[in-house]
Amino acid sequence: MEWFTDPGYWLGRLVFQRMLAVLYCVAFVAAARQFRALIGARGMLPVPDFVARVPFRAAPSVFQLRYSDRFFASWAWGGALLAAAVAAGAADAVPLWASMVLWAVLWAMYLSIVNVGQTWYSFGWESLLLETGMLAVFLGNAETAPPVPVLYLLRWVLFRVEFGAGLIKMRGDSCWRDLTCLYYHHETQPMPGPLSWFFHRLPKPVHRVEVAANHVAQLALPVLLFAPQPVAGWAAAAMVVTQLWLVLSGNFAWLNWLTITLALSALAPAWWRPATPPGAPPPWFEAVVIAATVGALLLSYRPARNLVSRQQRMNTSYESLHLVNSYGAFGSITRVRREIVVEGTADAVTGPDTVWLAYEFHGKPGDVRRLPRQFAPYHLRLDWLMWFAALSPAYARSWFVPFVERLLANDRDALRLLRTNPFPDVPPARVRARVFRYRFTTWRELRETGAWWHRTEEGDFLRPMALSPVTDVPGRP
Repeated sequence: MEWFTDPGYWLGRLVFQRMLAVLYCVAFVAAARQFRALIGARGMLPVPDFVARVPFRAAPSVFQLRYSDRFFASWAWGGALLAAAVAAGAADAVPLWASMVLWAVLWAMYLSIVNVGQTWYSFGWESLLLETGMLAVFLGNAETAPPVPVLYLLRWVLFRVEFGAGLIKMRGDSCWRDLTCLYYHHETQPMPGPLSWFFHRLPKPVHRVEVAANHVAQLALPVLLFAPQPVAGWAAAAMVVTQLWLVLSGNFAWLNWLTITLALSALAPAWWRPATPPGAPPPWFEAVVIAATVGALLLSYRPARNLVSRQQRMNTSYESLHLVNSYGAFGSITRVRREIVVEGTADAVTGPDTVWLAYEFHGKPGDVRRLPRQFAPYHLRLDWLMWFAALSPAYARSWFVPFVERLLANDRDALRLLRTNPFPDVPPARVRARVFRYRFTTWRELRETGAWWHRTEEGDFLRPMALSPVTDVPGRP
């Protein structure tokens, strides 16, 4: 079937697969480094407790069958090593069937982590990585020319990511319609980056142009992905540029990089050809790809219907395998930034003279003189959830008190999630959390104080708390 493949996309496939494998590696490394405090056996939301109440069919995972921290660590680090091997070209150095197995194993390994990750893994880019990873299984390797049906399924994913985000904005906050959302966004986004202060200080007319350009990128360009080449390729290239702008202006884990990866697969066919042109795929591969394409189209019904719904939902998975999902971001924009500052004291009895020392996080704002750092595509899960908790205590109801209990016990795994521990030798007697309003300083304030942020206290998030005398295991009285 001549229509089934297009050898001209060999380079786009190559770049797509290598970048996707790198992002898989980042995701597995983040899981391996953070899981003990978050979902480990003694974590804030332990996997054993989760699988005891959630059936396998609702959350398919190898950890439904067996869990131990050692097993999880081996699983996550094993996934990182496999992803690194694929990024280095392992999937192109083996037969086609073996290449498919490698990609399928990566997908299954990460699915097992996401499906027991609970609140910590509730972000849209988890489903996006899984959906994209599943399509990579059917994209072939250097032996065969890229299959056209899968290339179009990748564009369908990119379309839903961008168009879904564009629609949720137009249906949501009025500031997207009057082009003023970026008066606030760079300052109030979940995790600012090192350039966010400078983006925020751009003139307001530039912010309005940013919003207008965003609407073009998310509402007009996605439609062109299904136009003939080179139109589709130029549309994809423009999306890459807009995503790089987002990479520079903030920290959104691997969302932007994965969107760029999808867009690169849609670039116009290469003008040059490989030394050894990929050949025609075997009949069994054609049959498998066609069956997978039909399955993906059938599963696309609810995500497609969601796009035209007045009650459009963001970042929704419709089945436990995360095969075809709905996406979207920032339907509303926060005008005021609030941060939770967690502090401890050595005083068993607190009063006006008590000295409180702050715990500093890696990514979220704390010390007003510390310029935000760049962490994406790495995902700091606790830092992100702290931003949501500052919006509403309901976001933290299940995990914040267990987090504080671990600070009171100087729990090694929890402290590894933080940048500083003001009590390295003896645990604090009490820990509290206060809410502050943060805003970026002006140019003048920055010159005079050296502070990137100005903050004012608003009230308590958690009153001073101590461990119960009968507590001998963090979080388990």
